[in-house]
Amino acid sequence: MRLNVYKVALLLTLIGAGRVVAQAKPNIIYINADDLGVMDVGFNSARYRTPNIDRLRAEGMLFSEAYAPAANCAPSRACVMSGQYSPRHGVYTVGHSDRGNVADRKLIPVKNTEHLGPDNLTLAAALQAGGYKTIHLGKWHVGNNPLMQGFDINIGGDQSGSPKGGYFSPFKRGSMVPFNDRYPSGTHREDIFADQAIRFMRENKAVPFFMHMAYYSVHSKLEPVPEFIGNYEGKNVNATYASMIEKMDQGIGKILAELDVLGLRDNTLIVFCSDNGGICKTSSQAPYRAGKGSYFEGGIRVPLVVRWPGFVAPESICTVPVIGTDFYPTFLAAAGLPVPKGKQLDGVSLLPLLTETGTFPERTPFWHFPIYLQKYAGVEDDAHDALFRTRPGSALRQGKWKLYEYFEDGAIELYDLDADAGERKNIAASYPEKTEELMALLRKWRAEINAPVPTELNPEFRKKASKKGSLK
Repeated sequence: MRLNVYKVALLLTLIGAGRVVAQAKPNIIYINADDLGVMDVGFNSARYRTPNIDRLRAEGMLFSEAYAPAANCAPSRACVMSGQYSPRHGVYTVGHSDRGNVADRKLIPVKNTEHLGPDNLTLAAALQAGGYKTIHLGKWHVGNNPLMQGFDINIGGDQSGSPKGGYFSPFKRGSMVPFNDRYPSGTHREDIFADQAIRFMRENKAVPFFMHMAYYSVHSKLEPVPEFIGNYEGKNVNATYASMIEKMDQGIGKILAELDVLGLRDNTLIVFCSDNGGICKTSSQAPYRAGKGSYFEGGIRVPLVVRWPGFVAPESICTVPVIGTDFYPTFLAAAGLPVPKGKQLDGVSLLPLLTETGTFPERTPFWHFPIYLQKYAGVEDDAHDALFRTRPGSALRQGKWKLYEYFEDGAIELYDLDADAGERKNIAASYPEKTEELMALLRKWRAEINAPVPTELNPEFRKKASKKGSLK
């Protein structure tokens, strides 16, 4: 279905390859789930009940080839908020980069930067400067205080990566403690976020707003939601995990209902996504391999749906690979705002794909992870070995091809995702020309972005190595 069917010319003028000048700036709601796998939503798996997320999918566009810019929380969020790949800002993981047993690490990993620098203009700050009222709710993890990084209002956001104090009030510690006296005991933090989001929309319905609804669900520690857990008991699913997903979905439903009440539905762009893949021991991401922390598909493929009435055709599907760094330029383009002077963006606007007009440039998504991430569940992590989910390397996707280079031993892997979505058969040796072509592209990208590659050998390697697992 084409854009002119919706008579969008009444509201927008499309200029060039996707930049938009808006007569009325749309509200933008970016909903970011935590550790929710691509197979953990109702429209991809009957295991889970997500009627409101499914509604967004039905009323908008599904991106079937959507990727997080990193395989775990902090770097993924830093990439989205900065619009930049990790080598530009140095956030590669959570905390330190030398995870796991020191004797199992062949290389000294690149040192990690924990938070975005204060001079890195966030997506929120760019929208704020463009006249948007901004609110953050939930997990921030990009810095110490969202109010210092582009938000007018902060509800519960700080540097922590997990829901400190638990999911239910009263919260014993963490940034949600101030809400203990404002909500009854036993109130779920997602209900607080929904209530505060509704208050914000009511107070700012006359001005354009940007809402970053960053749920902690379904990050550990998992806590069952009594009102929903009965829906899953006795079924082939982690009932606690499933109940938390349904609770998040309920909160999304409250926001969607309020948009309807306020008459804001048609002028609101909603993006629903996740920050990385799910933990595969908790919830299998099959047919995709592995999960959070891995750069196999299960660790970086994410559910992505976009609803924007009048601009995005209902029940539409986009099969072009996209990545979280694309959100920054997309939101700016939708708002009719230029890229801030001096701001380097690695993503591209998705408007040509969303509106099915114009030209979307051919490009290749990249990942760079010069660090180690220790195991979760050993063999059940479905990684290369039982010791690490990630060993240092880089990856890219071009069309159906997925290429990896590992820095410990120079191993190269090539997968045909059309034929092998589970990445089980390395075909690099069978396609030497394609492998070399993609390796040249990967090296060129690393040089252009100044991506650090660890080369220093670890003197402690193998002195008291773990008995289980192997290098590759």
